[in-house]
Amino acid sequence: MTTQLGQAKKGIITEAMKIVAEKEGLSAEEIRRRVAKGTVVIPANHNHTSLSPEGIGLGLKTKINVNLGISPDCANIEMELAKVQMSLDMKAEAIMDLSNYGQTREFRSRLVDMSTAMIGTVPMYDALGFVGKKLEDITPEEFLGVVEQHAKDGVDFVTVHSGINRETASHFQKTSRITNIVSRGGSLLYAWMDLNGKENPFYEYFDELCNICYKYDVTLSLGDACRPGSLADATDGAQIAELIVLGELTKRAWERNVQVMIEGPGHVPLNEIVANVQLQKKLCHGAPFYVLGPLVTDIAPGYDHITSAIGGAIAAGAGADFLCYVTPAEHLRLPTVDDVREGIIASKIAAHAGDIAKGIPGAADIDLEMSRARQSFDWEKMFSLAIDREKAERYRRESEAKHNDSCTMCGDMCSMRLMNKVINK
Repeated sequence: MTTQLGQAKKGIITEAMKIVAEKEGLSAEEIRRRVAKGTVVIPANHNHTSLSPEGIGLGLKTKINVNLGISPDCANIEMELAKVQMSLDMKAEAIMDLSNYGQTREFRSRLVDMSTAMIGTVPMYDALGFVGKKLEDITPEEFLGVVEQHAKDGVDFVTVHSGINRETASHFQKTSRITNIVSRGGSLLYAWMDLNGKENPFYEYFDELCNICYKYDVTLSLGDACRPGSLADATDGAQIAELIVLGELTKRAWERNVQVMIEGPGHVPLNEIVANVQLQKKLCHGAPFYVLGPLVTDIAPGYDHITSAIGGAIAAGAGADFLCYVTPAEHLRLPTVDDVREGIIASKIAAHAGDIAKGIPGAADIDLEMSRARQSFDWEKMFSLAIDREKAERYRRESEAKHNDSCTMCGDMCSMRLMNKVINK
């Protein structure tokens, strides 16, 4: 078996490419060309048989990812599976299992079996429990073994922090950051390097990592260990130094026919978001860009789904391809089912707004339909087009106007109603 990238380079159009082309309204040949160039990825592990393939990258609709998983304080598999089902019902394109406690493989296997969405993991989170050793005692071979187990289990993409090598770490040490390294996987690898006095195994043995990804056609999501965890740390030397390394690793992975996307910040002021997207696209040769948020202010705990949606919309409009949702629980707790729902809706709004801004063909069509429905007071049509139909219907039901052609805000002074009467008299 080979990879989507390997086949695309040979001029072969795969079944996954055909499915993505139909979803995107593009020709299968155009999808193949973009996959061959590395500007589009189709994460599709050979072992994920329930998958409905999606494309991520240049000229495609912005996709969203949902994070969930089991933690020591909230080790409820059934609760996490309820979040999975809701994410699928709400048509999230990807789900990342960030489990770091207990029976991670049991949950991961059930997740892969039931999910039509892409599945991602961060194998580093699973390393301590999987190997059963202290961090400093884990060998490079054992780290790679965890990656291979996740690949065997059918995950479609893995986040691996290969860019935090000893040179990148030296840049970090000179930055005097406020929030240091906030990436969980990045901090673990930094600690491992410090405790052992050795190079990051995922950098030193990058070719071996690529061999695993090639074997199962797992897309390599190169993690941003040095992403900023506060506005004060955004776009600093450590972040850019790592991005340069990720660009170098991207070319190495492509040479081995491994699909690549790049992960990005984090916490970024509004005025720096576009520059961050442009830097990534330039330094990483057009590889798809996967961003967490970015959050545009640090002072909104409980509302970080909003701060991230603001940043996500700007990033998507500037060319980011994949948004990782943020829930209202960010920085505070493991999200509940309701938190997950709020995060998905906020992220879908951001993705759609970004698609309109970057001119994705057909993106604004649904907005035009909504405007026409509003003009004609077609409430059922409005509800059917709404991102969150349930909430829209509930708000209308809870405060009904005297007339069907108005709402309780304007009543008889409704501008739509007035103009319809004047124009149509």
